[in-house]
Amino acid sequence: MDYLKRYGVAIISNNMHLTIQNNSGQKIDVLMRSLRYHYWGVSQKDNKWQFVRTLESGGAYPRFHIYLKYEGKTKEIAIDLHFDQRKPVYQGTVAHRAEYENSEVLDKEAQRIKNELSP
Repeated sequence: MDYLKRYGVAIISNNMHLTIQNNSGQKIDVLMRSLRYHYWGVSQKDNKWQFVRTLESGGAYPRFHIYLKYEGKTKEIAIDLHFDQRKPVYQGTVAHRAEYENSEVLDKEAQRIKNELSP
């Protein structure tokens, strides 16, 4: 997105964990929407914001799923990215088919995020 490239956004990546230095002044939800991610709630386990980006119109799966933690003092956004291939099979469980690292689809999505946010 061209308007993001005008802002100071630095990116450090380690596999499917991205750290973004958000000097743009943009709110997190606006920044994530610019990447085509939608707010999905807050994780009860670790209090991280969740965002998803589905690959099929009208469907919930497959999707990219981000857990995000924002540090207001340092303006760092820590992103944990994984790919949910399908919904949980057993009722009451969160276990599902997902990819967390060393995957071509995750590598491409992480690169897309880096490219869109690079100054």
